[in-house]
Amino acid sequence: MPTASMQPSRRRATTRVKPLVKASSSSSQPFLRFYHSKSLRTKTLAVLSTLEKAKDSTQHRDALADIVVELTDCGMEYYFLRPLRLAKAGFFVEQSANVGMAATTRVLASVIRSIIGRMDNPQLLTVCSYIRQLMQ
Repeated sequence: MPTASMQPSRRRATTRVKPLVKASSSSSQPFLRFYHSKSLRTKTLAVLSTLEKAKDSTQHRDALADIVVELTDCGMEYYFLRPLRLAKAGFFVEQSANVGMAATTRVLASVIRSIIGRMDNPQLLTVCSYIRQLMQ
């Protein structure tokens, strides 16, 4: 007679991802946000929807990686380069920062593409879910 420990475990074969953070506009945690273009938002939402609806989301790894890289570039510009322009730090300082940030984002883009390029379906869906939560 089979006992509970001898019965095969039953796993739910679902790819739904639980929200990673509380979906509340009035969080008690401090936060920062950056603004991006409407076209980038539209593009991001399109990639997220396509990946989330796909039977095999791994086919959309490159598109997700491209969006993450683009959002990262936008955030770096917003948090670092924009304040330099506002502070009128000077042409040479701004150019030096631009060159340094360009080199940094190229390296970071390579790392992002490599990591996302190895993710499986549940991992990709988790990244999508997280991005959606950041957009709220």
